[in-house]
Amino acid sequence: MKNETADNNETAFTRLYAIAARLRSPQGCPWDREQTPLSLREDLIEETYECVEAITEGSAAHIKEELGDIFLLAVMLSYMYEQAGAFSVAEVLHEVCEKLIRRHPHVFGDTHVKDSAEVLDNWAKIKVEKEGRPPKDSLLDEAPRSAPPLERAYKLQKKAAEAGFDWLSLKEVMGKLEEEVLETKEAARLCQTAKEAGEDARLAPAQKALEEELGDILFSAVNVCRFLGFNPSAALQKANSKFTGRFKYVEKRMKETGHAMRQENLEIMDRFWEETKQAGRS
Repeated sequence: MKNETADNNETAFTRLYAIAARLRSPQGCPWDREQTPLSLREDLIEETYECVEAITEGSAAHIKEELGDIFLLAVMLSYMYEQAGAFSVAEVLHEVCEKLIRRHPHVFGDTHVKDSAEVLDNWAKIKVEKEGRPPKDSLLDEAPRSAPPLERAYKLQKKAAEAGFDWLSLKEVMGKLEEEVLETKEAARLCQTAKEAGEDARLAPAQKALEEELGDILFSAVNVCRFLGFNPSAALQKANSKFTGRFKYVEKRMKETGHAMRQENLEIMDRFWEETKQAGRS
């Protein structure tokens, strides 16, 4: 017998489905009727990042709101395909339920596992043996090419580490990052030298080399995060939030003191920046 929470969840989902269907109906919203799966791709990405940010902040009220937006988009997108006759919303839900049961034989069957690593090994076998997915030519093929570059770098490194291709110590990881910084400094120096000398023939390859070195720095920084057990996207989002809070404080103080936000006032801006840092604002 279902409990009250299960009944409430079922009622809530049915209501959301009905609202999505109403919005897409001839009597619904013109904007919602005009949307397509392609037009909602950016919304899906944006709402996902906003949800990640809310989870990072730890505000239950904000998390609840952002999860609601993701639920709405998932239902709306599924309903669009239902309208087109491709598949129904129910089929989407049934398929994910079947996949969860199939990939968790240690929960819904009699398979025994000793740890999460063994769970992941079973998943890989199930994908090939039961779901008919062709085995990947490389472990790295499991990192989706469509992922944002930062996220893909993280996934590539995780996959390589799973195969034992990893640094042995933090000292080695940090050493690689420091090495890339030095190489980038040298590439930047050569680029600047060519620019100052007006040697266009040297400048183009120097700029290409500098871009490559900058990429290596970012890749190494992601590797440091991964090695220490942090998600680089989450860490960068915190840095973004910290920078935003401090910059807004500088804007506020500049306005209060009658100074314009211009480079000639950089010394004043720096003073307010240090002020907000000392106050521990983020």
